[in-house]
Amino acid sequence: MSAYIEEIMATVKAKNPSEPEFHQAVEEIAESLTSVIDRHPEYRAAKILERMIEPERVIMFRVPWMNDQGEVHVNRGFRIEMNSAIGPYKGGLRFHPSVNLGILKFLAFEQVFKNSLTTLPMGGGKGGSDFDPKGKSDNEVMRFCQSFMSELFRHIGPNTDVPAGDIGVGGREIGYLFGQYKRLRNEFTGVLTGKGLDWGGSLIRPEATGYGSVYFAAEMLATRKETFEGKTCLVSGSGNVAQYTTEKINELGGKVVTVSDSSGYIYDEEGISSEKLAFIMELKNVRRSRIKEYVDKYTKAVYTPVDSSADSNALWNHKADCAFPSATQNEINLKDAQNLLNNGVYLVCEGANMPTELDGVKLFLDKRILFGPAKAANAGGVAVSGLEMTQNSMRLPWTREEVDERLQKIMKSIHKTSVEVAEQYDTPGNYVDGANIGGFLKVAHAMMDQGLV
Repeated sequence: MSAYIEEIMATVKAKNPSEPEFHQAVEEIAESLTSVIDRHPEYRAAKILERMIEPERVIMFRVPWMNDQGEVHVNRGFRIEMNSAIGPYKGGLRFHPSVNLGILKFLAFEQVFKNSLTTLPMGGGKGGSDFDPKGKSDNEVMRFCQSFMSELFRHIGPNTDVPAGDIGVGGREIGYLFGQYKRLRNEFTGVLTGKGLDWGGSLIRPEATGYGSVYFAAEMLATRKETFEGKTCLVSGSGNVAQYTTEKINELGGKVVTVSDSSGYIYDEEGISSEKLAFIMELKNVRRSRIKEYVDKYTKAVYTPVDSSADSNALWNHKADCAFPSATQNEINLKDAQNLLNNGVYLVCEGANMPTELDGVKLFLDKRILFGPAKAANAGGVAVSGLEMTQNSMRLPWTREEVDERLQKIMKSIHKTSVEVAEQYDTPGNYVDGANIGGFLKVAHAMMDQGLV
């Protein structure tokens, strides 16, 4: 690490204490950019990276709401408007007890580079609340969403900031949020993405992150003249991303043998077929139950509960060819990474945001496996959100085939950029450097053009 980057990291840690995820995200980007800064001293003189690290705006507010028993609760709401150099802020809302300022800043920072890679005119942002929708009634979720939007509405708009869903924010929550925005603003605009198909949503949007991750992985396999046919894959998570990652892998001839939730994971050696996936979707999306119930119906599968005292995740310790971490940040540590390699995995494609710790990332890069970092590999979700914004602006819906074709082209473009930029900056095959530098350059050029703002 250069002295300049060390100086930046020291400043970041001093100014943002107790935010390890944010430190981790900045360090990964900063390390990739050493050669760029060396070649372009004008970026250093203009303090481009320092300006990217500092959010343009941080909004934090209280969210009071009442449960079905008439009890008052107070949660904390956030919106991090990170960078708008290439377009309105764009990024999801996350409702989860783990949400705090540091986690949202890391997600917003990553979003800037991810959105840049999509080729679409979108800046980066992120938001959410420490509210937990699990176990809440529809009416409780509605009351919370309406209270949350009663503050957020004054900070967002179709040409300012366009939130979407994330963990804990699906179609139900987006509907309640949009309804309250429309009521307060007295206007029907494309201010949120992930909307219902009957009122401005886009086909393929629910599938987009999972599909896009698999499309990106297919491009990586193609560099070795391989396909998904016959490949055994490990997938973590059982939400939106994991479900559609599994669906697309099945379509392309692969076999998924694991999915998980916060309580544990299932291993099904026979593979999670379309029929089994439909059961998981009903279990998680409709009944909102635990993945453990899978083994009650499919008795040959094995359920392993989470062991909080373990130093690794047993899900990553099975024989396989490919791994798709699709649950949450930092779910693969160094030991997990080593277990994946020991079990024959030679492709890791990140469906979640920053699911691999830095030591694990470095091991994958050292071993020169096919490693697709999140900001490239899981950009399909925000890409189709951008396409939804376009359809809203045109007041015209596109067909499923049109959206899917555009998604595939975007993922191919992101892969091409990552490969070409990595070669230009002397790290061929390093998708981390390629994605980080490729995303940075577009934003940096825009910031230089727009002056000191």
